[in-house]
Amino acid sequence: MLRRDRVWWGGPSARPLFWPAAPAAKKGKATELESSDRVADLIAPTVEDLGFDLVRVIVRGKNQPVLEIMAEPLDGQPMTVEGCAAISRAVSALLDVDDAMPGPFTLEVTSPGIDRPLVRLGDFERFTGFEAKVEMARPVDGQRRFRGRLLGIDGDRVRLLVDDATRELVYADIQRAKLVLTDELLAQTQEQ
Repeated sequence: MLRRDRVWWGGPSARPLFWPAAPAAKKGKATELESSDRVADLIAPTVEDLGFDLVRVIVRGKNQPVLEIMAEPLDGQPMTVEGCAAISRAVSALLDVDDAMPGPFTLEVTSPGIDRPLVRLGDFERFTGFEAKVEMARPVDGQRRFRGRLLGIDGDRVRLLVDDATRELVYADIQRAKLVLTDELLAQTQEQ
């Protein structure tokens, strides 16, 4: 039994609505973050078998939850509508069998887009040289938001050039991060 109400496929410029903050845990109920992790663990092997890298999974909303799956082709090619549809069909079948999303929900399959979120530690290395916005879970020297050029990683720290000074931010303390849409980023995307 297919239990999603509608499917939305995002193209190469699709962007997520927001980054999930860890909600307060409620006794006896899975939080949105726990649901996201469970779904990600379930679908990751299938998404990879289809030739895609699972970038992020978000479950948001309570009454009519939305399951957003963000993926990109392993070969570095742009995401297509056909790719989103293939992921949607495969994930729908898995979720129906596993019942990982009880009740009706909306399934969204998107690409990371040009000004993509930086989710994994490797993303900060991969996009070295580009401008990014980083928000920390707790202040670093009295500051929570940073904007600067990515300098890669050093162990578990993200290096960022901010106002001619190198800042090292602990990856585990990063609440959200994304690339900034610049002419340089657009030119690199067009080259690919």
